[in-house]
Amino acid sequence: MGRRARGRRLQQQQQQQQRPQRAEDGAEGGGKRPEGAWEGGYPEIVKENKLFEHYYRELKIVPEGEWEQFMGALREPLPATLRITGYKSHAKEILHCLKNKYFKELEDLEVDGQKVEVPQPLSWYPEELAWHTNLSRKILRKSPQLEKFHQFLVSETESGNISRQEAVSMIPPLLLNAHPHHKILDMCAAPGSKTTQLIEMLHADMNVPFPEGFVIANDVDNKRCYLLVHQAKRLSSPCIMVVNHDASSIPRLQIDVNGRKEILFYDRILCDVPCSGDGTMRKNIDVWKKWTTLNSLQLHGLQLRIATRGAEQLVEGGRMVYSTCSLNPIEDEAVIASLLEKSEGALELADVSSELPGLKWMPGITHWKVMTKDGQWFAEWEDVPHSRHTQIRPTMFPPKDPEKLQAMHLERCLRILPHHQNTGGFFVAVLVKKSSMPWNKRPPKLQVESAEPREPVRASPAHPTGGAAADPTEPGSKAVGGMEDTDTMERPENVDDSGSKRDGVCGPPPSKKMKLFGFKEDPFVFIPEDDPLFPPIQKFYALDPSFPKMNLLTRTTEGKKRQLYMVSKELRNVLVNNSERMKVINTGIKVWCRNNSGEEFDCAFRLAQEGIYTLYPFINSRIITVSMEDVKILLTQENPFFRKLSSETYSQAKDLAKGSIVLKYEPDPTKPDTLQCPIVLCGWRGKASIRTFVPKNERLHYLRMMGLEVLAEKKKEGTSLAQESTGSSGPPEDEVSAEPGADPAASVDASADATVDTPSDAPLDASTGSSGPAPTETSLPR
Repeated sequence: MGRRARGRRLQQQQQQQQRPQRAEDGAEGGGKRPEGAWEGGYPEIVKENKLFEHYYRELKIVPEGEWEQFMGALREPLPATLRITGYKSHAKEILHCLKNKYFKELEDLEVDGQKVEVPQPLSWYPEELAWHTNLSRKILRKSPQLEKFHQFLVSETESGNISRQEAVSMIPPLLLNAHPHHKILDMCAAPGSKTTQLIEMLHADMNVPFPEGFVIANDVDNKRCYLLVHQAKRLSSPCIMVVNHDASSIPRLQIDVNGRKEILFYDRILCDVPCSGDGTMRKNIDVWKKWTTLNSLQLHGLQLRIATRGAEQLVEGGRMVYSTCSLNPIEDEAVIASLLEKSEGALELADVSSELPGLKWMPGITHWKVMTKDGQWFAEWEDVPHSRHTQIRPTMFPPKDPEKLQAMHLERCLRILPHHQNTGGFFVAVLVKKSSMPWNKRPPKLQVESAEPREPVRASPAHPTGGAAADPTEPGSKAVGGMEDTDTMERPENVDDSGSKRDGVCGPPPSKKMKLFGFKEDPFVFIPEDDPLFPPIQKFYALDPSFPKMNLLTRTTEGKKRQLYMVSKELRNVLVNNSERMKVINTGIKVWCRNNSGEEFDCAFRLAQEGIYTLYPFINSRIITVSMEDVKILLTQENPFFRKLSSETYSQAKDLAKGSIVLKYEPDPTKPDTLQCPIVLCGWRGKASIRTFVPKNERLHYLRMMGLEVLAEKKKEGTSLAQESTGSSGPPEDEVSAEPGADPAASVDASADATVDTPSDAPLDASTGSSGPAPTETSLPR
């Protein structure tokens, strides 16, 4: 036995001898944790950082006499904020429900001896769609008195009707001033709260299923891209694409305009860059002990490269918003000043002081110094010793020329301080592009065909990746530079123009380097015009001739097509023309799902709730108009017989063949006390009953809007989830005899695509076409 082994054995014997003594100590109370420790045994983080205070006092970012208030606010927990999804037609109904029900229940309520403040609207957010409260997440989760309110928040968040988002995080999308026709790039999009705001702006008019604009949401982190997909999918938009690239070298894309290839320039760009995050101290308390100026010095270069890349891809007259959750001028004004200087007048700061009335902000600062992590100050680049030149760069200092500095109007930047409106710290600058960047003055060469075209890269099912990540060896992937962007366009696009079925396959990228990270994505395959799959669908649902069938896609190149997705024609244009340049993680919304016995019902595909609001304007058949009482029955009972529904509904359903149907509720303006927003549901007309295919959270949402109280999930089988204040809806009667495959104990919280025969076969479809095995075919009531 070696010396180490003997030592370990001796140590184990000593520990065994000590264990009984420790148990006795614990019984007598000797095992208590030291004071100032949490229950988990971790020492409490002290909210102090002398270097932080010294640095910001010296820079004078806080008005005279407000320093104590500033530090006091930073030490307080951040208020919880929520935002109501603005583009959905029932936003007003949710707001009415919040104000007249849930907020009223919070009045005069005390939790742990603390009076609960009734949530208040953010004064600067339009139409009272954003609210804040002093309730922390911990109190919301743990308090029995707040259980209903917490369930409401969780359920509505999952449905996409509410977003839990920090107040200052809502500012950049508002200042972007996006409209439905704008092409928008979100450069550093994950986790996606700002992206969802941008999608809402595209769908400002709910009567237009396909806005002309779109959002391309990018993030460098492959795993965070899937979080981004989950967030975006809650809004069910055909105009969002999630891509995975380094923002500082995001490839320049091209689109087809009347048969010519043109570079895609964006109307709006959101540049919410990675930052040191010292404005988030109220929620990320780790920042208190980890804060140092080194973080800012290391991030400055990346932030400037990302902002420069964004400015290059902005259309003339377009608007770019640069933002950070940092108060450090090295990450804020220094980046903006450097960008303005190198743009030589191509960019200018917009005056947005009047665009958000009610928002309190401080103007950007024009003078600052640079400090190292050990507290050494430098006022000018010339003062920096050569040994520090790799850490400190000339772009970190303010411009020397007073006239040039004044012309930049850095005071137009917005600084949000925590103590002014009880928020986090934040920085925003709005830039407008007046002309091309100096290194892009020469118009790029575009060619549709090359004299000697390269051999096309064929889409192979063996490598189903969704696109290409930026390859640093390609000219178009350089961070900053002269005409490299124009050279990118000279490569012929490897899309066959012969009209063959390979046309619509946005397959794998050609470079092996691009496949070394992240999950392999399935290809995006557009349905060819002559595909025999579509005519039965068109006939069964009597689709309008204007239906854009060219925008339908699947995620498989061979075998049965199980899911059909849809994108807008503008996103189709981007996908088809850039399959080699982009690594696409996700796009499109699910509109149809195959069911394994669909051929018996004249159509192999049933409607999917996720895309029904996009699809509904084109459907002219199999629509049943239902009353509010019918909707309540359909959402609370698994397979209600026709006799349980109104005579009007029965008369519409009796002559319809079995199969997928649309259930439409139209509000009655003469009854203002009833639900005043339209509802469209996917359903199935069985032999003697109707059932809905709606996700659990969406069901609960509609029930709440109709005045039904939603109760917590019960473990007992057969327990109803919803109970009306005037009386409970009874359980379905004799459903087993009507539907042989039905489970009498099935509750209303079956998922959207859950089936009567095999409820676990179809998940809630949080994302379309994500990695993993395809869901099994859906069995339906006979």
